[in-house]
Amino acid sequence: MQKYVLRPDSIRKLFDTVAPSYDFLNRLLSVRRDVTWRREAVGELQGTTGWILDLATGTGDVALEVIHQASGDRRVMGIDFSEAMIRGANRKVLRRRLSGTICLGLGDGVALPFRDNTFGACIIAFGLRNILGKERVLSEMVRVTRAHGKVIVLEFTLPEKGLMKKLYPIYFRRILPCVGGWISRDRGAYAYLPESVLQYGRAEIYEELMIRSGLTQVTSRPLTCGIASVMVGAKGLS
Repeated sequence: MQKYVLRPDSIRKLFDTVAPSYDFLNRLLSVRRDVTWRREAVGELQGTTGWILDLATGTGDVALEVIHQASGDRRVMGIDFSEAMIRGANRKVLRRRLSGTICLGLGDGVALPFRDNTFGACIIAFGLRNILGKERVLSEMVRVTRAHGKVIVLEFTLPEKGLMKKLYPIYFRRILPCVGGWISRDRGAYAYLPESVLQYGRAEIYEELMIRSGLTQVTSRPLTCGIASVMVGAKGLS
């Protein structure tokens, strides 16, 4: 079984490999809760108009949700460093005839190819834990966000209370890698997921990173007993 380590080339290879089964496995392994989690995170953009950056857009589900929740006054720039993921996102955008509203491209979060204060808000869903320079990426997101705009992070976390605290690790470490690996034909990729979450399994860790990157009014909210969390911060005046 191939073991993935936190290097850009290995993580890119991971997502290129699992891209064809990515959406199906997300729905299956989360019992479709991933749809709700993205909806909740995008809901934090209420009142935000204009261009919004969706970093680590993957197959475009967040970008589509951003437009779905809008009243026609938003556009999305979605970037990802996996070409296979961008191809999947592009197929969805074309199928829904949203190519005039959602733009997609390859890009690296540690050096965003945008000017300062470009976007009304930035969001990253289930991508920050895969990036080695997390604080640098957050600082880049802050840089390209306009004053008073939001930076939103949606990530997997670990339940800290109740029965779920005992049961979830069993599912997460044993069942998920087996099912994900069997369907995607890459057991190593789905063995990597528990490893990556265990390293950054608490919302407080992301909150601290967001504060160090220059965000203020940072808050977090657990979703589905803490399996995921949405963290939100605001950019102050430069």
